[in-house]
Amino acid sequence: MDIVFVGAGRLATQFAKALRNEGHCVLAVYSRTMASAQALTAIVGGMATDRIEALPARADAFIVAVKDAVLPALIPLLTSGRLSCPMFHTAGSMPMSVFGSLPYHGVIYPMQTFSKDRDVDFRRIPVFIEASNSLAMAAARTIATSVSDRVTELDGQRRRYLHLAAVFACNFANHCYALAADVLRQHGLSFEDMLPLIDETAQKVHELSPYDAQTGPAVRYDENVINAHLALLADNPRLQEVYTLMSRSIHQEKASSVCDINS
Repeated sequence: MDIVFVGAGRLATQFAKALRNEGHCVLAVYSRTMASAQALTAIVGGMATDRIEALPARADAFIVAVKDAVLPALIPLLTSGRLSCPMFHTAGSMPMSVFGSLPYHGVIYPMQTFSKDRDVDFRRIPVFIEASNSLAMAAARTIATSVSDRVTELDGQRRRYLHLAAVFACNFANHCYALAADVLRQHGLSFEDMLPLIDETAQKVHELSPYDAQTGPAVRYDENVINAHLALLADNPRLQEVYTLMSRSIHQEKASSVCDINS
């Protein structure tokens, strides 16, 4: 398929590379900055531009991979003169209705964390698709299945909850790594010593439920340990608050799961 990418960020970079590797043709890449567009076309080919009006008038699909807040203003400019072109955004939390009355539109949402310089195995990434009609769905499915073995049709309402859960599982978890790194750095310790622990924690939930995999002082609400940790954070009230809220949440979640089992 001939595909145009609107956006040249982390997701667009990895998605475009995966599509190129499967034989699709990237006709053009748009970015707000020419340098970003050129950096991606240097890898996947096609024309680079920082002007929406310079994009091709026709393509088998336009993939819009930009910040959610940009979509409402960008889409009218993009769809002008291109009403017959299928267009798909990649956002987890935005409805496909953002495309308005465009006949052929939808969502192709690869649920993964992306970095420009870190390649991923797209075959293993769950990709969730939604479309306005059967023709748009056929295009979405062709694109998604060409790069992923885990393609699922999912309506926008449930996709919002999927994205919410992903924020907890990925973004918030990574923030905890950043907080841990700060604590270690302040006391001359290495974050590398955390990596085996992080790897084992992530690997366990492939075999156990997150509830069964949970360990640590908050599970049993060991106040001696918890209070000792809070004392170590006496000079950082913000981190004390995070620690307290997380500990309470872990304990309450564990207690709730036990009640559910026994009821």
